[in-house]
Amino acid sequence: MKTILHPAGSRGHASHGWLNSYHTFSFAGYNNPERVHFGALRVLNDDTVAAGMGFGAHPHDNMEIISIPLAGDLEHKDNTGTQAIIRRGDVQVMSAGTGITHSEKNHSQTQEVKFLQIWVFPNKRGVKPRYDQQTFRTEDRHNQFQQVISPSPDDAGVWIHQDAWFSLGDFEPGARAEYAIKKPGNGVYVFVLEGDVTVNGQALHRRDGFGLWETEGFTLTADSNAQVLLMDVPMNF
Repeated sequence: MKTILHPAGSRGHASHGWLNSYHTFSFAGYNNPERVHFGALRVLNDDTVAAGMGFGAHPHDNMEIISIPLAGDLEHKDNTGTQAIIRRGDVQVMSAGTGITHSEKNHSQTQEVKFLQIWVFPNKRGVKPRYDQQTFRTEDRHNQFQQVISPSPDDAGVWIHQDAWFSLGDFEPGARAEYAIKKPGNGVYVFVLEGDVTVNGQALHRRDGFGLWETEGFTLTADSNAQVLLMDVPMNF
């Protein structure tokens, strides 16, 4: 088994007044040649957007883009005609494919919105752009992993063009959960949203990241009330 630890304090940081963003991997003005990606996982941004503010219309192509709200309401618009609002409990996917232009803004005029912006390299280029979102019952991740992203519309979660599976879990102190990596050759990036956990002997704290690969799985133990995101992605693609 191979591992890599990214403590929360080692992330890149950008503050633009209306936007406070932490970058696990190189992004925009944060350039770290040792932190470009974890397998097919290219971007993991932890964003806070001020009330009434947001990202204006901008283009993407050939990337699977996932947004996971942590607090507040995020408003989405794109040039396919899609308009949507995503909230905590929702997961949004946008396959940029041949090209899509979208904007994201805080839907509230009074409260911040906090969300994860995640990019995954696709296994197919030039696909037709698409948008999808799904609401998940947060009680279904109590002391267990709830799958929210998968490679197939026939599997649980919102699907993307990559052999990747994302799961969320909310754990009480002392809870244990086993995770089996979904596909040989994949690795898992563990991102601690809140609290403290131990993964195969490695203590992790709020907003720490921990990658594991060349293993079949691992055990997670919650050391406090904890919320965790797992990203199971190909290491070679």
